[in-house]
Amino acid sequence: MPENATVESAASVPALDRSLDLLETLSSEPRGLTLSQLSETLSAPKNSMFRITQTLLSRGYLVRDEGTLAFRLTPKLLKLSPPRWRGISLAEASRQGMNWLRDETGETVQLGVLNEQQGVIIDQVEGTQPLRIVVNLGLRFALHNNAPGKLLLAYMTAEQRSRTLSELKLTATTPRTITIRSELRKECERIIAAGYSTDYAEADDGVHCIAAPIFDSDETIAGAIWISGPAKRLPKSRFPAFGGKVSAAGQRISRFIEEMR
Repeated sequence: MPENATVESAASVPALDRSLDLLETLSSEPRGLTLSQLSETLSAPKNSMFRITQTLLSRGYLVRDEGTLAFRLTPKLLKLSPPRWRGISLAEASRQGMNWLRDETGETVQLGVLNEQQGVIIDQVEGTQPLRIVVNLGLRFALHNNAPGKLLLAYMTAEQRSRTLSELKLTATTPRTITIRSELRKECERIIAAGYSTDYAEADDGVHCIAAPIFDSDETIAGAIWISGPAKRLPKSRFPAFGGKVSAAGQRISRFIEEMR
């Protein structure tokens, strides 16, 4: 047996490996998986999966749907290592700007960050309209069919964006979803030029979004802030006006972060 294989085996903790495998598997399954599905997917005994899921449930990292019995991740994992400036997280640093944007537009304001080749929602402020868009924190979103996803893709480094563009699955979720890589590449260029990104019912019919960057520094994007609402209240003709407001909120938060560095 090779020497490094022996060392690796000696350092391995099977229960921890399985726990991490379970968390990573559920991260790509927003609807969750049952105990049987987890056991089958991970090729692990049910009793082992049961012990791990019960521990994670008791610690608040999982929830279980009473109807489907599927396990899902909770937002608690997001709190383990968020970006911080003088002890302040991105969500905390963004709250005043998010409230300002909610008051300016009346729409739900959401905050998200990049997580590998997906985005993840880490905070939101509900809008004031009777009909408003609200999601679960921790929800993951694609990088090609919505405003915050395209924004996070656009503001990657050139090398990272090129690699990600070549690996993304451009699945159509509505007739307006961009499914051609060259078009998505041009969309990224338009986003950089405009300073904000839009979603013209590309992820969900009847829902429009407008997103802008939050910067850790002039070169590094810390996250995305955006508003979501019905197409009737956020028509394409008003994208520039709303884009200006969302960009202003992103700039407010970026300045606050700069002052905290």
